[in-house]
Amino acid sequence: MAFELPNDFKCPISLEIMSDPVILQSGHTFDRVSIQQWIDSGNRTCPITKLPLSENPSLIPNHALRSLISNFAHVSPKESSRPRTQQEHSQSQSQALISTLISRSSSNASKLESLSRLVRLTKRDSSIRRKVTESGAVRAALDCVDSCNQVLQEKSLSLLLNLSLEDDNKVGLVADGVIRRIVAVLRVGSPDCKAIAATLLTSLAVVEVNKATIGSYPDAISALVSLLRVGNDRERKESATALYALCSFPDNRKRVVDCGSVPILVEAADLGLERAVEVLGLLVKCRGGREEMSKVSGFVEVLVNVLRNGSLKGIQYSLFILNCLCCCSREIVDEVKREGVVEICFGLEDNESEKIRRNATILVHTLLGIPMNS
Repeated sequence: MAFELPNDFKCPISLEIMSDPVILQSGHTFDRVSIQQWIDSGNRTCPITKLPLSENPSLIPNHALRSLISNFAHVSPKESSRPRTQQEHSQSQSQALISTLISRSSSNASKLESLSRLVRLTKRDSSIRRKVTESGAVRAALDCVDSCNQVLQEKSLSLLLNLSLEDDNKVGLVADGVIRRIVAVLRVGSPDCKAIAATLLTSLAVVEVNKATIGSYPDAISALVSLLRVGNDRERKESATALYALCSFPDNRKRVVDCGSVPILVEAADLGLERAVEVLGLLVKCRGGREEMSKVSGFVEVLVNVLRNGSLKGIQYSLFILNCLCCCSREIVDEVKREGVVEICFGLEDNESEKIRRNATILVHTLLGIPMNS
């Protein structure tokens, strides 16, 4: 049997059951989404009493009424013959959170709560990611990145990272000015914020045009290199991953080399960060990268250690780097031979990876001076 909920549970503006009831300074209660839209439209009077409101009216959560509505709905038949789906509930919830986030009158605490809940919702729901973007909430999130409140900054970066999962958002976020905020965070943010900022750059760099834009942005690459040098384990891993994504664009390789990255990457590789080896595998493709690598004392030993103890991908890149360097320097050929690399390569002939087998064969031919067609 259908059941009508009390009229007091309905918003005086939308005439729908309130999901987030708040009390206006006039003493009347409205659903947050509806009254926020009323205020954002420039209205400064109470919709019911017509009494004037302050310039930035406070919206006080009506916890008692919210609890009543929740309990009443739980024990009573539904208004609708069809229960709301989880997606419909999430969509409705997200709208209220977006309204709070974009409102100029919302406190930092309210924005933080909205950001935290939006991060959870956008992590798993593509439709909500699109809704947040289309609502204009990106600008509000970017403003929160500029905040001195580190927790607010971290949550806003996490939201932007989730939004960047949508390919259509990647270019738009860059156009909205997200790179400037990311670079600032990489320089002076908290460790967690720096790591998220680097991850966000990696996500944005999936799009080719963004690789060029990020690479040419002042201090973007140098900030990543600096983070790789002085960051904690998570920061170093995320910065190396971002550099790898950017270096797939050829013009960025020289920029990364010019920032003094090669010795830092070699040190990181020596400490076990194999992502650094992968970045070096891209930098070795440019002349400046090869020249810098040949100057780093102990670099060959680092690569040989990866050949002996590294992952399949680390071995693949180490073989490739060694071959590129040996093709350009007789001295490096002699050093690589002394390290027993020929024997290591012979042992890789039966490796499960076709790329490793091929790279090992090529390196052996280079070291022994045997033409590849022999």
